[in-house]
Amino acid sequence: MMTKQKNLDFEAALKRLEEIVGYLENENESLEKSLSLFEEGVKLTETLRSHLDSAEQRIQVLMKDTEGNISTKDFES
Repeated sequence: MMTKQKNLDFEAALKRLEEIVGYLENENESLEKSLSLFEEGVKLTETLRSHLDSAEQRIQVLMKDTEGNISTKDFES
């Protein structure tokens, strides 16, 4: 099932990538089907990377001080 990656949120993209990995690990798909799934997986990883980069940028903006300096701290739960 080919999915439009650009419209997927992070969780949906990750779930689909996990499904693809499962198919590639457990199913005896044809070479053509395996290549198609692999290609979809690569596109999904690009989408996931984009989501993560965006989240990182948002976090950095939230961590800027009044002078525009970015501070880093250990995450405390």
